[in-house]
Amino acid sequence: MTDDDPGDHWPACGYRHLAVDARGWLRPTDDWWRGLLARPELALVDDSCAAERRLHQALADAPARDVAAAELQAVRDADARDNYRHFLAFRDAVRAAGTLEAWTLALFRAGRITLPPLFIDLAVQAIVRHGLAGCSDALEVRAAELMFRPQRITLHEGRVLAGDRDTLDLNRETQGLGTLGRLLAEAQAPVKPLDLQVLGDDNAARYLARAARPEFSSGYLLDLTHQIQRDLGHGLQFSLVSARSGLKALSRVLTRWVQHLLGVAVTIEPLQRIDDPEWRWHLGLDAEASALLDDLYRGDEVEPERLQRLVSLFALRFDDPAEMRADIAGRPVYLGLMMTADRLLRLKPQNLLLNLPLASAV
Repeated sequence: MTDDDPGDHWPACGYRHLAVDARGWLRPTDDWWRGLLARPELALVDDSCAAERRLHQALADAPARDVAAAELQAVRDADARDNYRHFLAFRDAVRAAGTLEAWTLALFRAGRITLPPLFIDLAVQAIVRHGLAGCSDALEVRAAELMFRPQRITLHEGRVLAGDRDTLDLNRETQGLGTLGRLLAEAQAPVKPLDLQVLGDDNAARYLARAARPEFSSGYLLDLTHQIQRDLGHGLQFSLVSARSGLKALSRVLTRWVQHLLGVAVTIEPLQRIDDPEWRWHLGLDAEASALLDDLYRGDEVEPERLQRLVSLFALRFDDPAEMRADIAGRPVYLGLMMTADRLLRLKPQNLLLNLPLASAV
């Protein structure tokens, strides 16, 4: 597809090879499926057998073609056979649903997921990328990565900083020097420290340029701090709102996600606490937050360590209360986002599709 975006964020997700239907949802083209065939999980390697090479070429020539069981079984490598089997199951399910959005909704509502997370993350990434059309806000683009990429959380000088897990782990292993860095690490040779930057106005353009590269390497930290504490000495402190916190940007991403897939207009705002004697509905944006909010709602005692792992709360409000369940119409829906004990953050965007108190099924 073509668009007027100021930048092609995450081109590897193949967004430009997706067609937009009358509803505004994304329909994969043959070129989008060809892009998946070029991924490392399906690309040919030196050891690929003749049967795999024939199958790969046949699918590249006609991505929608039927594949006989015998063709698949003829692929010698068991891992390669499984990868093609998953690819074909994904392709057939998406084509039957018609769009990535329809497939995503059906998958999560079915409640039984047998496909590898890779395919789910690719679909979510493409849908989120669609929501960024025309967006040049670096914080918003970086916040959108949380929808499909796990993050590692670092607490530094009172700030909550999120870094892409895979990028951080790779850099920790290779110190940013690729194979050379890995060899140096194995030899226990001294290597340069990681040079990680917190995303802000001074480096936003560099981040957006990096996000437009074919390879995915998100080396910028996202500040998820609500308030910054300043020590004035003599036991005095003052707090100021973090003007460039990524929480507001993440709220906008989540808002568009709900509106696009469920067709209801909402607003989402970050919160530091819930002071609501009429608290009626909540949901976690990850498994840890779901359990914590359940405990808090019931009034159960919660260990301080668990509370400290809460990254943020949010209030979601429906623009039209008539689109909510009648018994709680007009009340806010509270959301939570939380890291694990080992400081890993896994946002689950499907929770917003399954657990909102809608007046009727979408």
